[in-house]
Amino acid sequence: MQATTDQSVTTGLKEAVDLLLPALEQFMRFEDQDLAASNYAQWSAALNQPLPQQGIGAEATLRILKEIVIPHGLRIGAPGFAGWVTTMPTVVPTVAAFSASIAGAQRWWLQSYNFLENLALEWLKQLLSLSPSYQGTFSSGGSVANLIALGAARQWACEQRGIDASRDGLGALQKPRLYASNQVHHVVHRAAGVLGLGRRALVQLPTDDFFRLDVSRLREQLRRDKADGCTPIAVIASAGTVNTGAIDPLHEIVQVCREEQVWLHVDGAYGGFGILDPEIAPLFNGFSEADSIVVDPHKWLAVPLGCGATFVRDPGLLGRAFTLEPAGYLEGATRRVETIGSQFDDLGYTFHNFNIEQSARSRGVTVWAALAEIGAEGMRARVTRHNGFARHLAARVQASPVLELLAPVTLSICCFRYVPPELRERDGKTRLLNDLNREILARLHSEHHHVPSGTELNGEFAIRPCYINPRTTLADVDGLVEAVERIGAQIWREQHSQGNTA
Repeated sequence: MQATTDQSVTTGLKEAVDLLLPALEQFMRFEDQDLAASNYAQWSAALNQPLPQQGIGAEATLRILKEIVIPHGLRIGAPGFAGWVTTMPTVVPTVAAFSASIAGAQRWWLQSYNFLENLALEWLKQLLSLSPSYQGTFSSGGSVANLIALGAARQWACEQRGIDASRDGLGALQKPRLYASNQVHHVVHRAAGVLGLGRRALVQLPTDDFFRLDVSRLREQLRRDKADGCTPIAVIASAGTVNTGAIDPLHEIVQVCREEQVWLHVDGAYGGFGILDPEIAPLFNGFSEADSIVVDPHKWLAVPLGCGATFVRDPGLLGRAFTLEPAGYLEGATRRVETIGSQFDDLGYTFHNFNIEQSARSRGVTVWAALAEIGAEGMRARVTRHNGFARHLAARVQASPVLELLAPVTLSICCFRYVPPELRERDGKTRLLNDLNREILARLHSEHHHVPSGTELNGEFAIRPCYINPRTTLADVDGLVEAVERIGAQIWREQHSQGNTA
């Protein structure tokens, strides 16, 4: 075989991986402090080099990865990390993704990774108790997954009025409208813009005391808008908002959508897997009746980032919404035969007509690997454990003389704040408490041990841990409570001594 003249290394995979493994293992122990912050000036200067005209070679490049890049990576897998709705993947799906980058670099054709792309979607439907008739497709995450689902909703609404939106455009569609609560994820605004509906097409409705969509207001708004000549495209219900983990009243919303003949989309990117927790499973009544549903395996399932999943009840509709016009170089280069002579005789399971991607990496293998490793019961135990962490934290907060719960706990999010005893009965304290709790959060982050995020609820700043990290323990939850109480008291003493408590 003639040797390649390419300057990149195309062999020696084991040696390359072996060189990096010790650094990766060390990073995953999370024994060091936040080196990315403390050493920022040094490592960023070392990396910030001009484009080389002559490469430095494989060995030197790998050593930069080992000595500079890996030690200063992102610590979202540390046991105390409970910020936002993200985590580091577990080991087995990570290795599966690595294997796919080599042996399944494209999800097409007759090959094992293509097969697992389909099987993983089937497993997710079984895990979430969805009908086998739903068409599933993987994408890069919740942003694109929601865009795909709302693209199907737009197609359906237009077809009801004799318009083929994907073929001819929106045409004479009158004043399109989307409906959601004021807690809806902001990616929905962008999806409305990209789909040509316009960001202002999103009607955000008030919520109840549990931060759930007010169904009566939804019904009133739908009927009022129809009378005004608007075109309802979809109602977007949240199965786990990112602010508080609230689950909209899905069963009631299903009834409204059926009465008013409107598409129901459920955004379960974060909280969809909450259906596995027996204690809150009844809150998901109606989940499996939605016209479209999204979940993000790269969140609670802890597969590598870049894996969202969309499920649409009507496969034909989804296909019409995202049809990719045939190309001779692709479909014309394959043939269906009774006896397979080559893996390139057939495209295998195809998803490009249900998605906005044509070329795509093999994502299904990571979902398959995660579920093959721990099974449905292992995932149920993880979700139940994490939801239990949030309930445990809420109980600790309510028992504390200096902590206050700011939202009911439904899933694995708990929103709370520090309130000094002197401010318990004081009016006009919101700004002071907001500033105090923002400073507590900043100091928590600088100590590195406990990393929640923050949010605002009705103008009040909350410390907001979200438990989806497989490495987190109950001790980490208790440690956060103790750290907030300690840091809060310290800051309050500092401010009190300086006379800054007015």
